[in-house]
Parts: sequence; structure tokens; C-alpha cells
Amino acid sequence: MVSQTTAPPTTPAATGTAPAPLLPVYGPGELAALAARHGLTVSGARPTLGAYVRQLWGRRHFITAFATAKLTAQYSQAKLGQIWQIMTPLLNATVYFFIFGVLMNTKKNVEDFVPFLVTGVFIWTFTSSSITAGTRAISGNLGLVRALHFPRASLPVALALQQLQQLLFSLGALVLILIGFGQFPRPSWLLAVPALFLQAVFNTGVSMVVARLAARTPDIAQLTPFVLRTWMYASGVMWSMDALLKGDRVPHLVKLALECNPAAVFIDLMRFALIDSFSRAQLPPHVWAIATAWALVCGVGGFVYFWQAEERYGRG
Repeated sequence: MVSQTTAPPTTPAATGTAPAPLLPVYGPGELAALAARHGLTVSGARPTLGAYVRQLWGRRHFITAFATAKLTAQYSQAKLGQIWQIMTPLLNATVYFFIFGVLMNTKKNVEDFVPFLVTGVFIWTFTSSSITAGTRAISGNLGLVRALHFPRASLPVALALQQLQQLLFSLGALVLILIGFGQFPRPSWLLAVPALFLQAVFNTGVSMVVARLAARTPDIAQLTPFVLRTWMYASGVMWSMDALLKGDRVPHLVKLALECNPAAVFIDLMRFALIDSFSRAQLPPHVWAIATAWALVCGVGGFVYFWQAEERYGRG
């Protein structure tokens, strides 16, 4: 009968090898101090606001190129191509003219109804398209966000710039319509420049707000069209807010809210600049101050709000 023996366990002394050194164990505070001592920083950490602004300015050429590329590719599959940049707001204006101007006869209270309506549709489309694009700024570019390091605000800013480029491209059609209906160029047309600048700042700020919200809650993109549709009806795109708010039919607080509605304010400024019959009396009090306040509050506030979640975009 063969007996089985168990070999004694080998030891470092028996094998001739030195024992492995024990690694030191660090606490969280000690690890942070060790990293700081060797110049290590958190990957993807949010920079300071000033540094973030400088980074964004450094990417200005990328922002412009990205916006132009998006604009060029937007209708690349359509046979009419970039003509749709003009056709889309014109078709919307035609539908609104038939429904509101003809069937509901809202044109009876508005002088120069066609220039009034077309101007409102073009300017409203600028705001609504910028906000809609903002909901897809992060979620629609996740591959880019996760692959490259750059200030994420570049994306909503670029998409807002794309909508501004599209508006400027289609303003040629708006000018032809205005001239065709007797609205010829005059010095007040120059007021369209600061009005569009303030609106662009406002649109960019709101776009950054919805970009952050939609990055965390994708359902925001599904809800946005309903919010925008309601906002459009409250902005006087198809009818005169001045005629609607005359008298005491509307409570004072509601009247004040409608007069200070930013979309209505920017539309009124453009109508005042471009349409002869739209007089100063139809503008809400302190309209330029209101427009400037909306641009500053939403532009600066939206940028800071977006920056605060910089390190979380594209994660999770």
C-alpha cells in the first residue's frame, strides 16, 4: 500500500525569493494631497467660469465651421436643397394666412396684414428653431462629446448660430415680400440689426438651458413642441397683440405678462423697424429696455447654468 504525503508549503526563504513589499494604504484626503503634490487634476473637471469663457473663445472657428456644416447638410437630401430655408417659413405663413387671416378674419384689425404676418413668422421661426435645436445639442452629438475634450457650450452656441445663418439667408425673401406689398427700405430698417442681435443672444441663452435639461431628461425634447406652440399663440404671430390688449377685457397682470413676453417683444421690434404702418404707439412701454433685459438675463444666465453641469455631459 502506497502512502501519500503532502509537501510542506513553500516559503520565500525556501524558494529564494524576497517577499513582495506591502503597498501603502491611503485615505481619500491623502490621495487628494498626493495627486496635488504631483500636479494631477481630475479628468473632465469643470474649469472656472473665466477659463471656460476663454476656452469657448478659443473654439470660435470650430463653432462657426460646425454651424455652417450643419446648415449645409440640413437639406442635402432634398431635391430643392437650400431653397427649403426660404420655403419653410413662407409655407407656414401661407397656412397661417389662410386659417387666421381668411377663415378667422384676423386681418381686419391689422393694416398691411401680409407683411405683418410674414415678419412675425420669420422672427418666431428663428426663436423656435433655436430652442428646438438646443434640445438636441448634447444628446444628438454624444459621439463627439464622449470622444473629444472641448467646452460643451460650443454645441448649443453653434446650433443657435446655424439658425441665425438660416434667418439671414431667408431675409432676402422677406425683403422681397415687403417691397412687393409696398414696404420700401427706409432708415428705420437699420433698427432690425440691434433687434436681431438681442434676439440671437436671448435664443442662445435659452438654447443652452434646454440643452442641459434635455441632456439629463430626454423627454424634454418631446415636450418642447407643445410648449413652443402655446408660446407662439401667445406671441401675436398671427394677430395684433395691441388690438387684443386694448380696453379692460384682459386682466392687468395678464396684459403685463403678454406685453413683456420676449418672443412678442422681438417680433414687435422687427415689425416696427420694417413696416410703415406699425407705429411706436403699438409697442409696449420701454420695449428696448425689456428686450435688452431678456437678452442679458437669458444669455448670461443660460450660459452660467449650462457651465455648472459641464463635467456631467456625455456621462451616465
